[in-house]
Amino acid sequence: MDTEDRSLSALVKEMRRQLSLSQEDLARLLGVSYATVNRWENGLSKPSKLAKAQLESFCKKMTGQGKLTLPEGKRR
Repeated sequence: MDTEDRSLSALVKEMRRQLSLSQEDLARLLGVSYATVNRWENGLSKPSKLAKAQLESFCKKMTGQGKLTLPEGKRR
């Protein structure tokens, strides 16, 4: 698992923690499967370009609503 994979894994875990979401909940909100979120968190796969855009959009929306606080470097 390289640094980018660990960073994404940590981002997904932190997002879920702050928003009190299960992997299934996050998957539903992003329009992906539970297994996909699970693989991202465990560093077994990376999001496709579309999924990455959805993830970034979701982070931006939640941050804008004050529900999510992420360090600048982890918003991607």
